[in-house]
Amino acid sequence: MSNVIEVNADSWETEVAASTVPVIVDFWAPWCGPCRMVAPEIEKLAQRAGDSVKFVKVNIDDNQALAVAHGVMSIPTIARFDGGAVTAQVVGARGADALERELRIGA
Repeated sequence: MSNVIEVNADSWETEVAASTVPVIVDFWAPWCGPCRMVAPEIEKLAQRAGDSVKFVKVNIDDNQALAVAHGVMSIPTIARFDGGAVTAQVVGARGADALERELRIGA
């Protein structure tokens, strides 16, 4: 079972904007090779973090308005949201350790 929740425009407010814990959002698309490469790395992070951080993914093909609203210009874009605001962001595929460091997971 995945520790990463699929989010859309209807669930964004509850799952991300109103979250009481940091949220890592993976903006991706099914046709994106690097997105498919980073997905298992995000799963690893979600398992490591447990309940201290929430992990979600947004398919930008199905949720273009969310991508535009958050300035996603290239994918994969992985962003950390604290209190509903972006506090860190990574563009491009990275391994779990690099993502953990760059997005301050566990910090």
